[in-house]
Amino acid sequence: MTPNVTFLGIGRMGLGMATNIARAGFPLTVWNRTPGKTEPLASLHASIAESAPEAVATADIVCTSVTDANAVREILFERGVADAMRPGTIFCDMSSIAPQAEQEFDTELTKRGIRHLDAPVSGGTQGAELGSLAIMVGGEKDTFVEATPVLAAMGRPFRVGPCGSGQLTKLCNQVIVAISIAGLSEAMLLAEAGGADPAAVRDALRGGFAESRVLQEHGSRMIQRNWGPGAQVQNMLKDLDTVLRTARECGLDLPFLTIARDLYSSLTGRGLGGYDQASLLLEMEHRNEPHRVGDNPDSGPEN
Repeated sequence: MTPNVTFLGIGRMGLGMATNIARAGFPLTVWNRTPGKTEPLASLHASIAESAPEAVATADIVCTSVTDANAVREILFERGVADAMRPGTIFCDMSSIAPQAEQEFDTELTKRGIRHLDAPVSGGTQGAELGSLAIMVGGEKDTFVEATPVLAAMGRPFRVGPCGSGQLTKLCNQVIVAISIAGLSEAMLLAEAGGADPAAVRDALRGGFAESRVLQEHGSRMIQRNWGPGAQVQNMLKDLDTVLRTARECGLDLPFLTIARDLYSSLTGRGLGGYDQASLLLEMEHRNEPHRVGDNPDSGPEN
């Protein structure tokens, strides 16, 4: 039987994700705190709910993608979603939050007979639009199997362990991405300062050990100086703070990640929190004036 799906949180990521669920043929109901953001989904025959409890009342699978743990908590327990879902419903949280918070939600939902998956994603707005997200899932295997067809409409779901493991995997993802972007920023600036063409250097590195999606996509953004998100600096900073808290609880010291976190914090402090995370290059240039990568004008979120 085709499950009824509800998507809560039609933001920059949620719109693309919900669109692909609808295009895959699942009956879809959507809700967002700002109702106007749901309008594009009406043309795909999605039902637009006036309230979050109304949206989930007949759902088999509920997906949500919101800013942080406080927003998830508000939806579940302040707006009445936890009480409005029927026993047996699968609540699939696709936000990026701390593993500990996800485990707390799991405990409360289990008391109500609600099944739960934590399923944060990586791939940015482009991945959301293309249905090519990496989806890192924590939770019971049977629940994951049941939810897989819906998750597969949005990307590549992969179960990594029990509840909280999806969020932990997303934190690992952010460690790699943040440090890689910092290294790429330094490399592009070094190429410019040494007299090479940064665009040509990027092309020359393709296919070698430095090859990666960071080199491919963020490298392109740096050459073009296109800072429209993407994935915002302020969200990366939030995730890196969560990484460091989690690391401390595990008794770990992550020196490279600490440096990257401070660079993103400095960038946010200069009012660039809404820029794409590749704009870390701007922080490197700020510290090394007058060096600048390329002659293209800067294109930010407002352009």
